[in-house]
Amino acid sequence: MSENDPWEYSLYIPNDPRAVTVCRRTLRLILTMHGLIGLVDVAELLATELVSNAVRHTKGPAALRVRWAAGVLRIGAWDADPTPPQPPQPFDRDVDREDGRGLALVRACADVWGWQPLAREGNRGKYVWCQLSAAPTAVTRTA
Repeated sequence: MSENDPWEYSLYIPNDPRAVTVCRRTLRLILTMHGLIGLVDVAELLATELVSNAVRHTKGPAALRVRWAAGVLRIGAWDADPTPPQPPQPFDRDVDREDGRGLALVRACADVWGWQPLAREGNRGKYVWCQLSAAPTAVTRTA
């Protein structure tokens, strides 16, 4: 497999707050193994926000999906609730709050983000995603 070949991973998780850490560490390993170390920190932050929302705001299972193609990393979280996510709130509202800023953070750090209703294997839900372009400082793997 060459460094430019597309790839994709999916990690299905239970509705358990510990799954957020499992996703974050798995994502770090995936990106490191594919030579995308320059994207790890921001990608971990974005995945944490997306998966945290899926676990916190729904009752069913969820999934983390990571896809690389044409120099773009797409990170997404699927959950079983088809309700659209709340629009991102500005950061300047109630600076002492510790919740309600996840999608604002995603919007600020990702190149683009969005969501779509999704049905998978008979389950309805939604898929919230964001994209990062390869950083010029990304370390590439040599054969």
